[in-house]
Amino acid sequence: MIEIIDLHKSFGDNHVLRGVNLLIKEGEFLAIIGRSGCGKSVLLKHIVGLLKPDEGIVKFGGKVISELDKKELYEVRKRFGFLFQGAALFDSMSVEENISLPLIENSSELTKDKIDELVTQKLELVGLPGIQKLKPAELSGGMKKRVALARALITNPDYILYDEPTTGLDPIMSDSIDELIKQLNEKLKVTSIIVTHDMFSVKNTAEKIAMMHEGKIYFTGTPDEMINSNDPVIINFIKRTGF
Repeated sequence: MIEIIDLHKSFGDNHVLRGVNLLIKEGEFLAIIGRSGCGKSVLLKHIVGLLKPDEGIVKFGGKVISELDKKELYEVRKRFGFLFQGAALFDSMSVEENISLPLIENSSELTKDKIDELVTQKLELVGLPGIQKLKPAELSGGMKKRVALARALITNPDYILYDEPTTGLDPIMSDSIDELIKQLNEKLKVTSIIVTHDMFSVKNTAEKIAMMHEGKIYFTGTPDEMINSNDPVIINFIKRTGF
């Protein structure tokens, strides 16, 4: 379980997070939505300790993330897979080198044969068998996202965080990535947290929504509850985004 309590974060004069409160239960499929620049990705980075709050806390398994030492934080991060917004693949590395990097960093006891076996399994899981030797420059945008997802899955995490997983993709490929995320969530039984401004993606994947507005969580509930809301702020958001 992840508990976010009165979280604040500023960058200079820009007060991005202004008292965020959110509870994420194990096994949930949560979409964090809101206007561009509202702090969705900033919130996601606090969950895994990539950013430290100015005020407030993030608790994971009863531990305060910002109070963990380097070794403790390292152990917590092993339970998370993170799909970065731009895929964040290393251009100089092959597909298999990119995917195996977390294993090499975290599991020195694994043999090369075992690592190769795990890379093959994850590529098959995301529908890209046999591309181990290709470089990122040889991949389409959708393939890069899938390779990045295979890397996020390689350590068999309990939580998967998706930062704008369909950004930069055409509608057909976006639908394909959405369907893959749904299938993986059902198959792997993980907790999934998606940060996105793509309302079609939210409709296709999320079981629960947390809507950010003015630096706080303004609404939590199901997609149907949001659509049927009479709240003027939510109605305006729905009209503007086409949700």
